[in-house]
Amino acid sequence: MKLMIASDIHGSAHWCKKLLDAYRKEQPDKLLLLGDLLYHGPRNDLPDGYAPKEVIAILNDVKTHLLCVRGNCEAEVDQMVLQFPVMADYCALFENGHTLYLTHGHLHGETNPPPLMPGDMLLCGHTHIPCCHRHEHFTYLNPGSVSIPKENSPHSYAVLKNGIMQWKSLEDEKVYMQETLW
Repeated sequence: MKLMIASDIHGSAHWCKKLLDAYRKEQPDKLLLLGDLLYHGPRNDLPDGYAPKEVIAILNDVKTHLLCVRGNCEAEVDQMVLQFPVMADYCALFENGHTLYLTHGHLHGETNPPPLMPGDMLLCGHTHIPCCHRHEHFTYLNPGSVSIPKENSPHSYAVLKNGIMQWKSLEDEKVYMQETLW
């Protein structure tokens, strides 16, 4: 199974379009969105191309390909305009004997993980910083941010296929980081 993972679109139609262009090229089985889809939040500046209504239309067009969790910027009104579920705090997938626990990262994250077993993966957004940190009982993975990257990281997404996670820049779709997970 090939999974594309992204987080923190924050209402940027410009970067959401680039994400969907990359999605069409990657052709994953599912696009996993780790929250903060429509709004920039009070701590962030407006991202390039801030247009939440356009992001709604872009994402609704691919609703059958999405699996999403709620970020700290999602509200119940978002579910009224999005045609796919966005209000779950977490989702668990099972791949090759591993649990992939998807959440935004504001409730459970690297320093406050849910109960996990060795070999499990915790996929979070929220920090806008791409990384892979191996812990005793889990591996923490963050795809970075689609629209508001931090710590000089690129606008990014990640792809997980055959136990290999690749982080790619949305500007040129080139791999800038890679980890073998299993």
